[in-house]
Amino acid sequence: MQKFSFNKRLVITMIILIIGFLLIALSISVRNNRKAPSFVQQIGNDAVGIVDRVVGVPMNGLGHATDSVKGLYNTYTENKKLKKQVDTMATQKVENQTLKDENKHLKQQLKLNETLSSYSKINAVVLSRTPSSWQDQLVINKGTAAGVKKNDPVLSRKGLAGRVTEVNKTNSKVELLSTSNDSANRFAVRLKSKEGTVINGLITGYSTSKNQLIMGQITSKAKIAKGEKVITSGMGGITPQGLLVGKVVRAANGDDGLPAKIYIEPAADFNDLDVVTVARRAD
Repeated sequence: MQKFSFNKRLVITMIILIIGFLLIALSISVRNNRKAPSFVQQIGNDAVGIVDRVVGVPMNGLGHATDSVKGLYNTYTENKKLKKQVDTMATQKVENQTLKDENKHLKQQLKLNETLSSYSKINAVVLSRTPSSWQDQLVINKGTAAGVKKNDPVLSRKGLAGRVTEVNKTNSKVELLSTSNDSANRFAVRLKSKEGTVINGLITGYSTSKNQLIMGQITSKAKIAKGEKVITSGMGGITPQGLLVGKVVRAANGDDGLPAKIYIEPAADFNDLDVVTVARRAD
């Protein structure tokens, strides 16, 4: 039944279109016939106008709709293209900043290497560093195949970062100067007082909130100047003497008047270690 009704409407539509075209042809013929009376030509003109409006309005509407759809598609395409360009620019910006940071770190490392004239140097990249042992240790991509040995000092940027504690063929584990592990071998360090007296001690802790190393086990009563350089003392025979650790920020005295703790700003940035140098005494 629905199919019959649809066919019926289709036939009626076709008949109306045919009649419309016939009326257009007839009205044009009547309008262009100079022998026809003027009122007949007027009727032809009116018929043409009516048919033009009947047929023209839907066609014009279809044309406007087509233009609107085309405009929306062009806008969508342009918006998609612009969004892609913005994403590309953001990605390039991140990549450029990363390369800039890496270049800066490499320049700092190169400058550090130039000061290690009496050492053979092995440059390495940090492979892994777990959050649970962030301040304790990390793994680098150089091992025995590159000449790395256990207890070799590891430096970053401007100074000492740690020492090698475990060596494999292609990688090594590094114990950081900032370690809080009680079983770790403490780094022996020293500095000079205002009077030039040598003050020895050990790195006994690290303040993560202040990013400061803590030097303890001090036995001298000499006054300590802010900004004084702290270096490795070489005592204990593990870490060689003369490697920069950092500079004094402040000293806290104990009840006996002796400096109980010396707070040191580290030369290495323990929160940003990506490139390091393993240093070995040149034979």
